Amino acid sequence: MERRKHKQNKKNHVIIVTSDAVDAKAKQIRIRPWLLQTIIIAGCVLAGAVLGYFINEGRIHAFVNRKADAQETVIGRLEEENASLAEQIDSERKQAEEEKQALLDQVRQMETQIENLNSNIAALSDTVNQKTQHEETLMAVLENQKIPSEYPLTGSASIDNSTNGEICVFNASLGATVIATAGGVVTAINDDSEYGHNVWVDHGNGYVTIYRNQGDVIVKLGDEVAHGTTIFVIGSKNTKFGYQIMKDDVYIDPMDMLSISG
Repeated sequence: MERRKHKQNKKNHVIIVTSDAVDAKAKQIRIRPWLLQTIIIAGCVLAGAVLGYFINEGRIHAFVNRKADAQETVIGRLEEENASLAEQIDSERKQAEEEKQALLDQVRQMETQIENLNSNIAALSDTVNQKTQHEETLMAVLENQKIPSEYPLTGSASIDNSTNGEICVFNASLGATVIATAGGVVTAINDDSEYGHNVWVDHGNGYVTIYRNQGDVIVKLGDEVAHGTTIFVIGSKNTKFGYQIMKDDVYIDPMDMLSISG
């Protein structure tokens, strides 16, 4: 009973809502004390906040403006840094492109130089090959010129049978000349009991030719002779001429060499 009485002693606040209409009825809204206290507290807080805002509005605006200015400053600095960085990147890119183009130009020049060098090398190689072939041809010609395979006389002559295949005896006509059958060096000029004189020509390749005749010797010891060099001149008293060939210090039949020359 006491507990129920205690509850009945609590006060409730009543809000009556009505209107000007004739038939309007009044409405009663009961508000409990704690709810009213809450509303009053909330209103005080809101009023304090509004009052504080108006009181500190200048400071708030100044703070916000300072913040905005600081942000704008930072943004401006960042934009300047970005612009500077972009210019630097663009400059470095252009420089890299220029360096790349310069390298490409150098590579093209080097390729052109290499092509020219290759062409020159090919031309030089052809020249060297031609020169080598020419030298080989000349060497072959020179070697052939040192092989005593030519006829040892100018003019007509009859040939006696060779003695043991070692010497070929010619009966030459007047005015004919005894000539070297190949290039070489005169290594000996001797008196000859049968022919009067003998002349030895070393051809430098194992061949030595010997010319025997009573006429005057036209060459001298140590002379270099070529094919066709005159050794004797045939006169009325020296028409007999003896001709010999040695190969590696062994006599060979001169007719074998003459037959080789045709």
